[in-house]
Amino acid sequence: MKVSLIIEIAKALMLARFKQTMIAAIGVVFSITMFVALLGFMNGLNKLLDGLILNRTPHIRFYNEIKPSVNQPIDLADEFSNFYNIIRSVKPAASRLSIYNNEAIIRTLEEDPRVLGVAPKLSAQVFYNVGTIDITGVINGIDVEAESKLFAFTDYVTAGNYIDLKNTSNSIILGKGAADRMMAEIGDVIQATTSQGNRVQLKVVGYYQSGLGDLDNVQSYASIGTVQKMLGETASYVTDIQVKLKDFNLAPEMARDYRDIFGIDADDIQTVNAQFETGTNIRTLISYAVGITLLIVSGFGIYNILNMMIYEKMDTIAILKAIGFSGRDVNNIFITIALTIGFVGGSIGLILGFMAGLGIERIPFETEALPTVKTFPVDFNPKYYIIAAIFSIVTTYFAGYFPARKASGVDPVEIIRGK
Repeated sequence: MKVSLIIEIAKALMLARFKQTMIAAIGVVFSITMFVALLGFMNGLNKLLDGLILNRTPHIRFYNEIKPSVNQPIDLADEFSNFYNIIRSVKPAASRLSIYNNEAIIRTLEEDPRVLGVAPKLSAQVFYNVGTIDITGVINGIDVEAESKLFAFTDYVTAGNYIDLKNTSNSIILGKGAADRMMAEIGDVIQATTSQGNRVQLKVVGYYQSGLGDLDNVQSYASIGTVQKMLGETASYVTDIQVKLKDFNLAPEMARDYRDIFGIDADDIQTVNAQFETGTNIRTLISYAVGITLLIVSGFGIYNILNMMIYEKMDTIAILKAIGFSGRDVNNIFITIALTIGFVGGSIGLILGFMAGLGIERIPFETEALPTVKTFPVDFNPKYYIIAAIFSIVTTYFAGYFPARKASGVDPVEIIRGK
């Protein structure tokens, strides 16, 4: 039978039951709208929450860990070689914290095509001297430009200019919590004492706020040269090498390989932050489950409406079959009705879902913990719209398939005889 004729009959049947058709279409529209808006909103929140940690975390971190010697003196004595030795209160070995030959290591990493960038770093434990009170803190010495490029450092500088760390000698960007505790304003000069007893005057050029209160209370940032001078070390003194990769999934393998090559300790992002990835996956799974449930519920609505339509149009179906329409033609008519509802409802739902996302993105969301966030985050990833479109068609197809198969099996003789 001609496709145009089947479409014409399907159109006539839908218009004859216009109210029921509209109800089915509205069900699809609502489901697709909520699916797209929910996934965009939930994944926007996921990216925001994970970004608080993952944006500031290197994919691979190289360092020298403080640990006891593997071979203790008693293990080297021949007279005790056949004994099972128990040693208590083992002290760490007198190993160096700085990374030996770090410049060559950085050059090697930068030449690796898998590496996006490398940033050296070192940390200094200090006491901030506020009158007669000493406040503990940590000053991280960073390569300002590399840190900004690779780890979104500027996104968390809430006041002042990050480049002042490089341009102003003996300058510091204080963690917001530490600044509040010291009541330090931008332009003030504070005094810090290192664990070696060195005292240094530092000018406050900005505030840093990550959104994690415990970190903001103790962590501050200075240029790597300033911290090296505070510690009385040379310009080659570096305790950490941070690596950002083009594909962070390569981090575990590369960490193992370079750990053996360089002979230093290495941590990868997937091992250190596995709990964040697990939480993200669970939240995403919940979002998909809720959205798909909405689509399935709308599918049952279409199924019920088409079932009622078949019961009410038994005469029409019998006449169609009596004048030469095959069971397959009747099946195609009702499948066409279902797919039309799915396509039209899905298309409108995608548009409304996008508009709902734009509306959510404009809702104010201001909190002291996240000073850089002004509105609710929404992820407009195209894959959510593709998934929603596919599910709307698939769900409505199966919702119409079973009633259509039932209609195709109608015996016109029985229906006409009953009349």
